Amino acid sequence: MKTIGVLGAGQLARMLALAGMPLGFKFLYVDPSHSSPASWLGEQIVAPFEDATALQKLADSSDLITYEFENIPVSVVRKLAQTRSVFPPPIALESSQDRLLEKQFFNQHGIDTAPFCPVDDQPSLEQAIAALKLPLILKTRRFGYDGKGQFLVKSLEDAITAFNQLGQKGIIAEGFVHFDRELSCIAVRGIDGATFFYPLVENFHHEGILRLSLAPAQVHATDLNLQASAQVGRILQALDYVGILAVEFFEKEGRLIANEMAPRVHNSGHWTIEGAETSQFENHIRAVAGLPLGDPKPRGFSAMINIIGSMPDTSKVLKISGAHLHDYSKEPRAGRKLGHLTIRADSLEELNRTLRENLDLLPLETAKQWQNRLNRSKA
Repeated sequence: MKTIGVLGAGQLARMLALAGMPLGFKFLYVDPSHSSPASWLGEQIVAPFEDATALQKLADSSDLITYEFENIPVSVVRKLAQTRSVFPPPIALESSQDRLLEKQFFNQHGIDTAPFCPVDDQPSLEQAIAALKLPLILKTRRFGYDGKGQFLVKSLEDAITAFNQLGQKGIIAEGFVHFDRELSCIAVRGIDGATFFYPLVENFHHEGILRLSLAPAQVHATDLNLQASAQVGRILQALDYVGILAVEFFEKEGRLIANEMAPRVHNSGHWTIEGAETSQFENHIRAVAGLPLGDPKPRGFSAMINIIGSMPDTSKVLKISGAHLHDYSKEPRAGRKLGHLTIRADSLEELNRTLRENLDLLPLETAKQWQNRLNRSKA
């Protein structure tokens, strides 16, 4: 039985194990947090990611290594790659960790982004405001996620406040995109270069956190799926990528504008567990292990709802037609992802009806966004 080593032992590593164990794999994790979600499904080495002893044990005990999030030091992944196959490749991790380098990478490969400028002092902040105009977004170049480390700037006073809170260096300013909706494309590429794309997913965020994903996204005037697969395909090729890659886009007037990429399984792909022929988690395992990739075709229509802060009444949730609950076994706290609920239906009408009957599972703002989207699609 082969062992897959995983850097990180959160819910993504847990779902990787749930997908990989039926294929005959064992899992070993390195993570500094005690009692992590994935520790229920394999041995966890509790240690910092840079710990030399932990890394040596991971390398000695694993047949191959992957990772569940992108804030792991690249130096750690490069060191492991000297003795073990590590997928996705270290260059993919490096390209995604720095928002400035990431956007430059997109542009170099013919992929549109919002206009952007690096900000490392007050003069460069003033230059960014002059070039991009207000409003704009100020973000840390590294380590931001779920809306952390970023500010919407509407005035010079806002800009100075955000600049100070972000540490006055290592910042990127991005022009504000008045987008029509947010989409994501999840793709998988095997060791042999075989590549599959899941259909585009429409995403709804609130307070910087993904709350609702709808799959497949409804596409009308233009074939956005072809646009997305062409652009993401160029990224996969350039990085000689292996595994699951997620790219988040803004859609504006039928055109895709890349926002960021994640070299790992992705929150907006959780619907694939019940909603696709092969889940993103199983396809990631298949890819990194050199196995044939699975069919990404959707099974009907799915809505994925993130459970934030506190778990709902399980008995109530499981009465919902087509509902599948995933509890990550995490301690509740405000703003924390504790689980997700996928609702699957055979028709879009059935899915919309079920969502309409259960909008209390969503923040009020997200429920309104979804209803407005539904009304526009009917117009």
